[in-house]
Amino acid sequence: MEKNSSYKEVIKDNIKETELQTSIDEPFAPSQRRKEELVELDRIAKMLVRRDLALTEMREKREEEFQELEKRTKELTESKQALLNILEDIEEERKKAEKERDKTLAIIKNFADGLLMIESGFITLFNPKAVEFFKISDNEIIGKNIEFFDKHQTLFTLFDLIKQKGSSFLRAELKMANDLILEVSGVCINREGACEAQIIILHDITREKMMERMKTEFVSIAAHQLRTPLSAIKWILSMLLGGDVGEMSFEQKELLERTYQSNERMIHLVNDLLNTTRIEEGKFLTKIVPQDIGDLVKKIVKSSFEEEVKRKGLNFDCQLPKGRLPKVDADVDKLTLAIQNLMDNALNYTKTGGIKITLSFNKDENSFLFSIIDTGIGISKEEQPRVFSKFFRSSMAVKTETEGSGLGLFITKNIIDAHGGRIWFESQEGQGSSFYFSLPVIKD
Repeated sequence: MEKNSSYKEVIKDNIKETELQTSIDEPFAPSQRRKEELVELDRIAKMLVRRDLALTEMREKREEEFQELEKRTKELTESKQALLNILEDIEEERKKAEKERDKTLAIIKNFADGLLMIESGFITLFNPKAVEFFKISDNEIIGKNIEFFDKHQTLFTLFDLIKQKGSSFLRAELKMANDLILEVSGVCINREGACEAQIIILHDITREKMMERMKTEFVSIAAHQLRTPLSAIKWILSMLLGGDVGEMSFEQKELLERTYQSNERMIHLVNDLLNTTRIEEGKFLTKIVPQDIGDLVKKIVKSSFEEEVKRKGLNFDCQLPKGRLPKVDADVDKLTLAIQNLMDNALNYTKTGGIKITLSFNKDENSFLFSIIDTGIGISKEEQPRVFSKFFRSSMAVKTETEGSGLGLFITKNIIDAHGGRIWFESQEGQGSSFYFSLPVIKD
């Protein structure tokens, strides 16, 4: 560029010299012809200089365009290389995605549980295990609407269950015609806050249910077999303690009383086991009659509970509603057992402080609320989710060597649930527990 600029300057200087020489020579022109030749020569010289200048400018422009072209070519080459790299990455990711897809399909095909996916009412996945459960090929079901299977009894039952449970649910039981029992769970696949698809998981629990039934039958038989000799032992001990076979020494009587209490605990455990088996068999509530729950609570408190509380030196407060109140539909024996279990727990696990029992009627909800609050050992936060499980005993109860089978609250919850009520609790370790349950009144 510097060379071209200097060249242009030289040409411009030549033009100026030519013009200057012409103006100097004009006074000395020998003739008109000579003058015309010089003018023509000057014109030609100027034209040549302008041509050279135009050519130089054109050359510079071409050089700039060539440089721009080289720059664009370089950019295009770099872009091409970048695109090739992107395509290589895409191809690599595609291969990875295909590998993951194949792995996922292999898992689905070999999954021990049945899997099916429903999208917008249409079945888009039906794995081999589901085919085995329902005895229908995947070609017959994939791509079809769930309404299409209203004549296929087992599938219709499944889809009806799914409609009732909603998009997400856990462990709903489905009994098949061939004695197969499935545990059905639904998982919703959400996208942008909406359920885009639903995955149904089918787990075969036939063996587990059979084992549970066998265990329940064994416990029931064992408990019934134990009840007869325990009742006989109780009767004999009662006769001995009553003096029917003669007078006894203080030491003998004390020994028999301890034996009698141990026998009572065994009878209580047997009764709990029998009640548990009846709950599992669905044969628990038998005699449902209208009952004044206030009278029932008062009767239980007065029978022995209030006396035991005072014997332990605990404070006791019992608040019951006055006047005529609506009744509840109840199996009196079972509801009495539930309330006694709650009272026994409060009494057994409270060493100091007191116990408060409250029964109130909520007109807005048309239900009764029962509560029993104690200042006992309480339940740790970690153990609270298991409180209503079978055979659960808190670590604090075990440490204090308090008696119990771990079945009382399990039985109580099932009794309240069977009456259409709800039971819950609040507890803090070392500070006590508060148990509540609500029962609906009889509708007019």
